[in-house]
Amino acid sequence: MTEKTTAVDHADRRLVVALPRPYDEAREHYETLVPQVDSARFAQMGSWQATQELAEINAPHGFMIYYRSDITAVMAGSPSFWKATQYLMGNHVIAERMFRHAPSAMLHAPLRTLLYADPDGDTKLAVDQPSLLFASYGDPRIAYVGHELDTLLARLIILLGGDLPLQLGAVYASGNDDA
Repeated sequence: MTEKTTAVDHADRRLVVALPRPYDEAREHYETLVPQVDSARFAQMGSWQATQELAEINAPHGFMIYYRSDITAVMAGSPSFWKATQYLMGNHVIAERMFRHAPSAMLHAPLRTLLYADPDGDTKLAVDQPSLLFASYGDPRIAYVGHELDTLLARLIILLGGDLPLQLGAVYASGNDDA
């Protein structure tokens, strides 16, 4: 059997969105909109259908938190002054629709997000645009899910009170009946 090694260069776009709330309030609001995954409960599900139904309940806005790191605490004692929290945010039911075609898509699922206060004290949400990450797999089925994630991300940004980046605005308008 011959091993095949590949390298994939791909486009990426980091979105940095200003949020209207102070950092601590924004963090609390984010964690309300994107609740912690209930891993123990998901492990008890007897079928994929039951898992999908639980995901709809556990992720009312499409996303769950799989990992959270208080970067401020980790950097305590350093000369860095930022308030920041890093998250892995996603939905394994959505991710499965990519995983079945290319397990390596899990490099970008769940999505990595960062909530932080800038030097002026303004709160920001930073995230890479999902559609660009998932387009890099060269499979239209995976790319399609990436575009769906753009729409979910756009809705989350709006719920957080942020201004929708132009790069997500058209995607949101075309995928939202309320737009």
